[in-house]
Amino acid sequence: MLERIRKGSLVETAIDSLRESIENGDWQVGDKLPVESVLCDHLGVSRNTVREAVRVLVHVGMLDTRQGDGTYVRATRDAGETLRRISRTRLADQLEVRIMLESEAAKLAAQRRTDDDLRAMSGALDARARAGDALDDRILHDQSFHHAVVLASHNPALIELYDYFSHGIGETIERTEMDADLPEPTQEQHELLLAAIRRGDAARAGTLARELLEPSLQALNSTNLPHAPTGEQPR
Repeated sequence: MLERIRKGSLVETAIDSLRESIENGDWQVGDKLPVESVLCDHLGVSRNTVREAVRVLVHVGMLDTRQGDGTYVRATRDAGETLRRISRTRLADQLEVRIMLESEAAKLAAQRRTDDDLRAMSGALDARARAGDALDDRILHDQSFHHAVVLASHNPALIELYDYFSHGIGETIERTEMDADLPEPTQEQHELLLAAIRRGDAARAGTLARELLEPSLQALNSTNLPHAPTGEQPR
């Protein structure tokens, strides 16, 4: 249950305590939180601190405040905190998720792509080629290409999931492009993937999407390359 707050930022610590209690199942979705005075007593903080903590968790979608009724649990996960946890996972873990999402998206794109989808994918890939050694531009257009492939799947759930994970995907692209120890997917490999999608070969498109990233994943898993999250220096 809630732990009494002793030090640190009172509001931040109250938010963390409430979030952890919800995530640990102390309250289920639909449950009503104890009244403000009880929360204050359990946490050892003022009403203003509790109110601010509740406001933050309402904003991120975990709680729902009903005028004249009380505060209810709306969700057991804080989307923002989930993204922060994803960013702290190993690069290999992020690559595995990216492979799963993009290989399935490529299969669906080969079956469902429209002429507009093909133009978007082709345009992004042409821009990637023109970027040449301009690394930032190449990374940007690489992301645009893969996002266009996912959009061409015409699966709203997959698109939302991919967008939700987009920060982690962007970091894996940056790492594979910048780390000399990791195999960099070539322009030709991307072109072959687009060609498979264009001709409607779902099985080949899925295979090629996997082959773009599997060498980097194998390198991480079979050598002593650092697995630290992207943007952090391995200790």
